[in-house]
Amino acid sequence: MTQLDLTGVFPALVTPFDTRTDIDHDQLRAEVRRLETAGVAGIVPAGSTGESATLSHDEHIEVIETVVDTVDSIPVIAGSGSNSTDEALELSHRAADAGADGLLLISPYYNRPEQSGILEHYEAIADAVEIPQVVYNVPGRTGSNITPETVSMLATHPNIVGYKAASGDIAQISEVIRRTTDLPFQVVSGDDPLTLPLCAVGATGVISVVANVEPERTVTLVDAALSGDLPRAREEHHTLAPLVEQLFVESNPIPVKAALAARGHIDGTLRRPLTPLAAGHRDELHRILESLAAGSPHHE
Repeated sequence: MTQLDLTGVFPALVTPFDTRTDIDHDQLRAEVRRLETAGVAGIVPAGSTGESATLSHDEHIEVIETVVDTVDSIPVIAGSGSNSTDEALELSHRAADAGADGLLLISPYYNRPEQSGILEHYEAIADAVEIPQVVYNVPGRTGSNITPETVSMLATHPNIVGYKAASGDIAQISEVIRRTTDLPFQVVSGDDPLTLPLCAVGATGVISVVANVEPERTVTLVDAALSGDLPRAREEHHTLAPLVEQLFVESNPIPVKAALAARGHIDGTLRRPLTPLAAGHRDELHRILESLAAGSPHHE
């Protein structure tokens, strides 16, 4: 099995659509090139930010194939999770065949399995698919939590190499780090507001939404945090904070697509049931983007 280093910034990539809501592969390729040039450590396509919930299985794989074909030298960690173990297995096999370097696997959502079911779900995929896998805990979307005890058991599997922490519970995430510190296992933030605090307790980076919009600043923040330059990391954290807050004022990826459209990177089209960013939120987002472009912090 190839190794996968989860150190640094991994943008959770949006999926650009044209006005007919077909995948815009040209914009997708342009986004990947822009982010890689900015110095990110890897790319994460077809996750929640990539509107995977409204992609068909074939479209899901098409997105991964385009990203794999576009990157120069950074790894591609493809979303391939599902609330059905069989469906996640199929997507994971297809993502591996498409050339993904690793898999990001959201825990089963809606059906809310017990911890024993979560354990069996991940072990079944890890036993069957021979590329590195990252467990993704986001209770706000899934309706269930993966406990530190379950994560520490999963971390002993040779194909399960990391954990995307998006519970918002720093104490729980710190406990995961403590339990897995002696294993070849890395924890990354899945919440942009918590990237700096989590790096302080042992996380190695972030799978990030804000990095789509401000990749260089996000890379600077994480690099400074990991090298122990707390003043620089704190400065970038506070500079990005107003944008981070605005990117979650409505359901992700509504605001980040609006931000990328405002910067001229993508069309900004969303698939239903997601709807365009409300006018008042859009005005505030544009003010923050203009302030960042001018190189100064945004003030309320």
